[in-house]
Amino acid sequence: MERPELPLAQLHAFVVLAEELHFGHAAARLGIAQPPLSQQIRRLEDKVGHPLFSRDPGRVALTPAGRELLPAARHALTGLADGLAAAREAGSGRAGRLRIGFAASLALTVLPGLLRDFRERFPAVRLDIHEMTTTPQLAALRDRTVDVGLLREPPTDDAELAFETVLTEPFVAVLPSGHPLAARRTVGVGQLADSPFILLPRAVGTRLYDRITGLCTTAGFTPRVVQHAVEWQTVCALVEAGLGVSLAPESIRRIRLEGVAFRGIGPGSPRTSVAVAWRANDPNPLVARLLATLGQRPSGTP
Repeated sequence: MERPELPLAQLHAFVVLAEELHFGHAAARLGIAQPPLSQQIRRLEDKVGHPLFSRDPGRVALTPAGRELLPAARHALTGLADGLAAAREAGSGRAGRLRIGFAASLALTVLPGLLRDFRERFPAVRLDIHEMTTTPQLAALRDRTVDVGLLREPPTDDAELAFETVLTEPFVAVLPSGHPLAARRTVGVGQLADSPFILLPRAVGTRLYDRITGLCTTAGFTPRVVQHAVEWQTVCALVEAGLGVSLAPESIRRIRLEGVAFRGIGPGSPRTSVAVAWRANDPNPLVARLLATLGQRPSGTP
């Protein structure tokens, strides 16, 4: 059996009359004349198929059908009001859901402060946080499964996505604590030529991988990569185990392992960039809110 549609204006008139139990008072509260109110109620009763009010002289009362309808009518009107308020908040960028991708190493730098600041400014926004390396983040942005990405070494020729650098940091050498070079304060990249290397796979961060291997090429050698690991935590663990050395962003120093030494690679060290990425011309106001939050934080703030 097909259910009749109940216009919200009729439900509103019904609820107000049920609360006032007086046509004149209800009409005044609704800001309409009494005859249109009576017509609204009659139309609603026609749809229900039963009287909703008894109309004795000088007395208006809910019928059993009216008493049954009242909680559902109030629920429908409350749901609509809540939905409209939520829509307004989402449209203004003060509520809704924002999906953020981030490279794991950024949990050591920009991510915690950014999330804290954004949450303080927009507590009604639901944040969905997804840990993923740079290349999957770029794919997720294009596929619209994340709204914003925080990644390293963004591409420079992507017309679909927009990027803004939020910080840069130097590279450091990652050495087993027993490595002969660990006794030095700084290490030249060329001094690592004879050591095996542990790196992130090129597929998960093409430009970062190329930057690191490019440092080695500039120093006059091609790194002998003996092991790949998807996360810097794992890279450091493998270095601690003595499987090799690595070159990494300076923030990786915050991964504290007793058997790992981090050493600068000299003055004028090349720097790696961290960028926020989003779809160009994305109308989502929450994206603009996040970008504004980043812009209000001092550059390089962790």
